[in-house]
Amino acid sequence: MFDFLEGYNVLEAFWTTVQLTVLSAVGSLIWGTLLAGMRVSPVPLMRGFGTAYVNIVRNIPLTVIIVFTSLGLADIFGVTLGSRDFDVQGFRLAVLGLIAYTAAFVCEAIRSGINTVPLGQAEAARAIGLSFSQTLRLIILPQAFRSVIGPLANVLIALTKNTTVAAAIGVAEAALLMKEMIENEAQVLLIAAVFAFGFVVLTLPTGLFFGWLSKRLAVKR
Repeated sequence: MFDFLEGYNVLEAFWTTVQLTVLSAVGSLIWGTLLAGMRVSPVPLMRGFGTAYVNIVRNIPLTVIIVFTSLGLADIFGVTLGSRDFDVQGFRLAVLGLIAYTAAFVCEAIRSGINTVPLGQAEAARAIGLSFSQTLRLIILPQAFRSVIGPLANVLIALTKNTTVAAAIGVAEAALLMKEMIENEAQVLLIAAVFAFGFVVLTLPTGLFFGWLSKRLAVKR
């Protein structure tokens, strides 16, 4: 029944998808947290940059961003990200594009968590002499992260599915292999079912785990 899978390394394609997801998730969490700090910063320039970045990037299709990282950064500006190998370079550029895009959504999720922290806590921190960055790092963000585990899980699940866009620049992940198999084989529905099942295996446990974690670490108000 599954003879059509012979000659295709489906597990390796999904492993590439996992690598794209994990690296992009880590990068977007870091960049998104910095953007959230800018969004609530008392410095107008930083606040303006964070707001403009989020509003612009969220309204650009991910495909455009991914293609720009390849055609724009690599082909026009010669950005190689430390490798001349086409496959490695494409993978790294795809991670960069996914980070740039996903960070905007991470930023808004974290900012919503920051808004749930009572204002009196920030005022108390300033009263004892803590700077804005110290207040954010030591008091606000720890509580904000605990309150937005659920929304961040949704962003991570969306990121896992968004990795399929990396096929647009030739990254050998699951979507690219599925396209190749559909072109070469006659089992279109079975191929689609196999890859749909693969993405369910990746995303469903993630949602269940973070749902449990969100309830366990919820901030008591």
